[in-house]
Amino acid sequence: MADESESTPSGRGKVARLIERYNLGEETGADLVARWTGDGAERMSLRDLADYFNRKLLRAALQENGTHPHEDEVESYYLRLTNPDISAGDRIEIETQLESAGIDVDALLSDFVSYQSIRTYVKSRGAEYEQTTDEAQIEKDAESIERLRSRLESVADERIDRLERTGRISVGDYSLLVEATVLCSDCGNQYDIAEFFRNEGCDCESATNESA
Repeated sequence: MADESESTPSGRGKVARLIERYNLGEETGADLVARWTGDGAERMSLRDLADYFNRKLLRAALQENGTHPHEDEVESYYLRLTNPDISAGDRIEIETQLESAGIDVDALLSDFVSYQSIRTYVKSRGAEYEQTTDEAQIEKDAESIERLRSRLESVADERIDRLERTGRISVGDYSLLVEATVLCSDCGNQYDIAEFFRNEGCDCESATNESA
């Protein structure tokens, strides 16, 4: 998936542009907000909303090319396109089917969004919701990690400058990168650790749980 945080020069985010490009209708934005701020079982997580929105893109792309798929067909297409464990043969098969239906698969996959993009969009519409205890703790831990990383970067930068000023080391122009990355050994996906928390773990684990 492409970086979902990018905006056009006018400041319109990716979700807003896709709603317009795929002719999803103005009600789509309100629908996303309602699903995120719903009560109890009616509420959808940001990750589920991203999948919901991506399925709407897939359905719209098929309809634009004269195909009118059933809901289960859209679901099958989407799962096979996004499942990291799908075999190369199955991936080629589904891509060939979609291409024969007039779909530019690479462009479609580039348009798919993740939860960060959905979060940016619903918040841009003024949506808020009361976090559960688990969600609040995840956000607290993510912010704690980010503060520690910022502090480490500041301390390291100060030490480099001090050592350079006292002649103990030699350094030209430099960039200091302080990263903490989680690597999933099962699927090979890598996440910034704060993103990993907010994503509620690895996507491959989510796919496994959903199919169980």
